[in-house]
Amino acid sequence: MRRQSTSFADLVLENKKQLLNDPEALAKIEERIDERSTSDKEKYTKETK
Repeated sequence: MRRQSTSFADLVLENKKQLLNDPEALAKIEERIDERSTSDKEKYTKETK
């Protein structure tokens, strides 16, 4: 019997669907995005001074 393989693209889509349906995971992702954008802004203001 052959082992059925799933393409990488299919795995990414499946993972994306699961994340979009998980409010706790979405909150963590949004928090990380906010942290990164804040640190990027701080770096930019330090460089321009």
